[in-house]
Parts: sequence; structure tokens; C-alpha cells
Amino acid sequence: MDKKMNDLDIAEIPYESGVIHFRYSRYLANDGSRWVRHGLFRAFHENGSLASEGTYVDGVEQGNWIDYHENGAVAAKGAYDKGLEVGEWAFWGADGMRQC
Repeated sequence: MDKKMNDLDIAEIPYESGVIHFRYSRYLANDGSRWVRHGLFRAFHENGSLASEGTYVDGVEQGNWIDYHENGAVAAKGAYDKGLEVGEWAFWGADGMRQC
């Protein structure tokens, strides 16, 4: 197994209210200067509902991502390749209606 996978740390960053805002796995850069997101990333609305979910690989977005409105409805779906948006992204309003 990759050394960084053995050294993953789980970060939970709260809102001022104490509710979790961000939760993700990370590892410390080789030079110890910063944390690097790696693995599953989740952001939450302050009401606790899921706001965004995707994956980081060595600090950049990779693969499928999905964003949600506070009511749980899907807001956006798309994909990243090495941190760049790729392919078609789709967007919806909180009412579930597809947006252009």
C-alpha cells in the first residue's frame, strides 16, 4: 500500500455553530508545509444535509462530483480530470427542474 494511504488523517472543519462543514481525508506533504486532500471529500450545509461530494487525488479533484441543494435535491453533476472540469455538467434548481 502507498505510504500516504497509511498516513491519511480525517479532517472535520465545523461552521461557527459547531456543525460539520467539511469532512475529508488528507495527508501531510513530504516537506510538512501543508495538508493535501486525498480521498473522499464531503461538504455539508449548516442544516447538516450533504452539500457536495467527490474525490481528491493528491490535492486535485478527480472523477465524479455531485452538489446538492439544502433540501437534498441534486444541484449539479459533473466530473473532473486532474482538477479540470471535463465533459458535460448538468444543473438543477432546488425544485428539481433542469437548468441550462
